[in-house]
Amino acid sequence: MRILVVEDEEPIWRFLKEALMGEYFAVDIASDGDAAVNLAQVNEYDLILLDTSLPKKNGIEVCRELRAYGRTMPILVISEQEDIGTKVALLNAGADDYLTKPIVLEELCARARALLRRPLLIADDILFIEDIELNIMHGTVRRAGKELRLTRKEFMLLQYLMRNEGMVLSRGMILEHVWDMSVDIFSNTIESHILSLRKKLGDMGVERLIRTVPGRGYRISV
Repeated sequence: MRILVVEDEEPIWRFLKEALMGEYFAVDIASDGDAAVNLAQVNEYDLILLDTSLPKKNGIEVCRELRAYGRTMPILVISEQEDIGTKVALLNAGADDYLTKPIVLEELCARARALLRRPLLIADDILFIEDIELNIMHGTVRRAGKELRLTRKEFMLLQYLMRNEGMVLSRGMILEHVWDMSVDIFSNTIESHILSLRKKLGDMGVERLIRTVPGRGYRISV
């Protein structure tokens, strides 16, 4: 899943980026309100982590603009301000949840996952298809009870496919949700990761779980 972190203090956004990447998220950074609005208009983020005190546009302005543009991704506000008035204003402007600094990483990840579950109606943090079990919380994948060793990107790719079981996911959709802005869109990185994932899953036969839909993308289904 892909997250936009909106934070102007470099030590904080570097900490958040490293921590979230360790939890199998792709992460982009915006260091001011204008950049946040611009990035969120052109990219399909699954979640935005938004500081309130920002250059150019504050958190309330960012929320209002994004909702006015019709952007519906969850917004989790991170702020040093604890007063009820600020919280109410942000929630009324379109924020979905509010977390006060200092940040406890476990709580941040739990709140992020809770927000990510809402629009997808996922009952818990374990996804299943056939005999494959993907545990989002623990970062593990098992097939027929045997744990598989996946890279971080392979895990993220499999998670995105399983969250959208039965849907054809285009190359652009996969890039939007699994990779960050640093990816070379003209490379064969998706194809190579799909091939590696199939090999590790033992999914190389004729009746594959991960199927290539010519001219359209990829789909995972039984």
